[in-house]
Amino acid sequence: MITNSPYGAEPWCLTESHVDLDVLAQSESVFALSNGHIGLRGNLDEGEPYGLPGTYLNSLYEVRPLPYAEAGYGFPDEGQTVINVTNGKVIRLLVNDEPFDIRYGSVQSHTRTLDLRAGTLTRTVVWTSPAGHTVQVESVRLVSLTQRAVAAIKYTVKPVDETLRLVVLSEIVANEEVPVSTTDPRAAAVLASPLVSEEHQASDGKHPRAVLVHSTRMSKLRMACAMAHDVKGPRLMTMGTESFPDLGRLTVAAQVKAGEELSLVKYLGYGWSSQRSRSALVDQVHGALAAAQLTGWEGLIKEQREYLDSFWEGADVEVDGDVEIQQAVRFGLFHIMQAGARAEYRPIPAKGLTGNGYDGHTFWDTEMFVLPVLTYTLPGAAADALRWRYLVMDVAQDHAKELGLAGAAFPWRTIRGQETSGYWPAGTAAFHINAAIAYAAMKYIDATADEAFEKEVGLPLLVETARLWRSLGQHDAQGKFRIEGVTGPDEYSAVKDNNVYTNLMAQANLSSAADLAEKLQEVARELGVTTEEAAAWRDAAADMHIPFDSRLEVHPQHDGFTQYARWDFAGTPEENYPLLLHYPYFQLYRKQVVKQADLVLAMQMRGEAFTPEQKRRNFDYYEALTVRDSSLSACTQAVMAAEVGHLDLAYDYLAEAAFMDLQDREHNTKDGLHIASLAGAWTALVGGFGGMRCGSGQLMFSPRLPPGIVGLSFRLRYRDRIVHVEVRSREATYSLLSGDSMPITHHGQQVSLGTDPVTVDIPPIEPLPSPSQPAGRVPQSRRSRQ
Repeated sequence: MITNSPYGAEPWCLTESHVDLDVLAQSESVFALSNGHIGLRGNLDEGEPYGLPGTYLNSLYEVRPLPYAEAGYGFPDEGQTVINVTNGKVIRLLVNDEPFDIRYGSVQSHTRTLDLRAGTLTRTVVWTSPAGHTVQVESVRLVSLTQRAVAAIKYTVKPVDETLRLVVLSEIVANEEVPVSTTDPRAAAVLASPLVSEEHQASDGKHPRAVLVHSTRMSKLRMACAMAHDVKGPRLMTMGTESFPDLGRLTVAAQVKAGEELSLVKYLGYGWSSQRSRSALVDQVHGALAAAQLTGWEGLIKEQREYLDSFWEGADVEVDGDVEIQQAVRFGLFHIMQAGARAEYRPIPAKGLTGNGYDGHTFWDTEMFVLPVLTYTLPGAAADALRWRYLVMDVAQDHAKELGLAGAAFPWRTIRGQETSGYWPAGTAAFHINAAIAYAAMKYIDATADEAFEKEVGLPLLVETARLWRSLGQHDAQGKFRIEGVTGPDEYSAVKDNNVYTNLMAQANLSSAADLAEKLQEVARELGVTTEEAAAWRDAAADMHIPFDSRLEVHPQHDGFTQYARWDFAGTPEENYPLLLHYPYFQLYRKQVVKQADLVLAMQMRGEAFTPEQKRRNFDYYEALTVRDSSLSACTQAVMAAEVGHLDLAYDYLAEAAFMDLQDREHNTKDGLHIASLAGAWTALVGGFGGMRCGSGQLMFSPRLPPGIVGLSFRLRYRDRIVHVEVRSREATYSLLSGDSMPITHHGQQVSLGTDPVTVDIPPIEPLPSPSQPAGRVPQSRRSRQ
């Protein structure tokens, strides 16, 4: 196989063998470490050069004005933007008075490795200064998955062939200069130096420390960052610690012989709050450092490996026959795990904590693409993300009232729960986010049977979203329930009537809310649910209008969609994609052109609402219209291509989702990773080629492999069990690795899964003619690269 990855093709590691300054920002995103609370971009230890400096705390943001050419009622006034907080990664080195900087002198070797089992980023450099002095530098960095407020770095320097005077400066730095992407000078001014110093401390001793406390200028959030050190070196060594409003620094100077080493372990503690006092935050980060030092460096490494061993035990995916896909799916799972592991009642942003793309906002991506993966691999993290939605539901209820609606209208994009989308057609009008939240909650309940969550979080979310749909839609003269003036997943068709995806997801939301209210009657009464209200939800679900074009025998994406003129794909040059950057929305909204899977996503999420023949016809019809100007599209097209029998095409779309960041397919990985697309690689493999579906307390599989993948195996968690599925070309083997026996379904046949593995045949499939794509938008062929 031809390898096109700059990070090798090791199954458990990503390795960069040299630094390319032209793509430094992309590698910083790829090598980012996080635990869902703290995020550290993979910047070089010495801080410079950089593509985008980045240290983030989940939900710590600054507000900024939202400019409008013409404002309207209900439009949000303020945006929310994630900020680069105090950077604790910086460790500078002077070699006989010359700063270590890879842009000067000579780099003999430079390797960085992200270890997906150890949860560490290791860097090894051999560098010769302009004056000819050579040192070897090794750093190992981690963000603790077991101690939420802690990150740590071990930094070691060795002279190669002579005695050298080495100076190491370990720093915490606030208000670094960061490129500001906005062209609004008001927003740029807000974001340029968002942190205001409140306190700084430094202390020497056996474990020198420094702490900085800041608050944001506009959002009035307070944060603290502290560092402590364990230093080892030769006898001739001095140390001193100092602090300033935006800087804490430990300086270590030593005379080091060839073969000797100067090393330090740097412990970092981070905390923030909108309510706690300055002294409370200082105590919090000092406490985090005390716990980290008690554990020690080796202890943190051990805890990190144990956490990841447990994760991979119930989450690993093995791909036999494609080493690049193998690496990519584990890379994706690792970053999804990082994004949610210790978020703990905080959102999971579209970029995780790997960059400032999308202003650090969370969208429907989380519930529709990321939480399904976490539900079956790290279910506690999925529950935490949904609990965050519950905690900000009062803001969503206020937003619904402002819009003249009942229930809760959750925001299209946000950090703290308020709507911050400044463009109604592609923002607030995308009400389907409410159904995505309800859908994710129901899938979590089904996968875990978590009764406490069901009562405390699940039912309230379903009730308030059902109330929204009942007030948003209406029965027409023929008795059909219609939802009009909304935007579905396809943002090239905005503010339309009866979007099929939205209506089907709302239908599931309404009926699930009624069912759960009937099951939990006492809790439902406390929420004000009456028998009449639940009946109204059932009526709306039963009467839901689902458009169908009987002439073409396909479902139109929304009322009238199949009557529009088709976009002139043949006349659109390749350089004019994505279309939204080269054509007015007015033109896109009135043509048959699809930005991302919409009707096809409806078939994936609500497969029972379509016949097999309808799925095949719909898929082929929309394949010819979908330009994939969104990273969210390929994984859905992969799942449905596999289901209807286009296995080669599904393989191509799997690769597109899996390599979105490793190959920088959309040329914006520099802003942070596409967490939903990374999740899509798992979904394409498990939901596509594994054919995994679930519901009503049962797992169902319909596996089939494309030519090019010899074997696929995956593990998942379901109702306190770990299930292992191994697929070959003609048979599948199901094993129960832990938990009680259970029935599963294989291609419609029920199989009892107990102590012994069960092997069953995979029925053959009739080959189908390949569908066409828009001119110039055919996906890269995966098989041609093998």
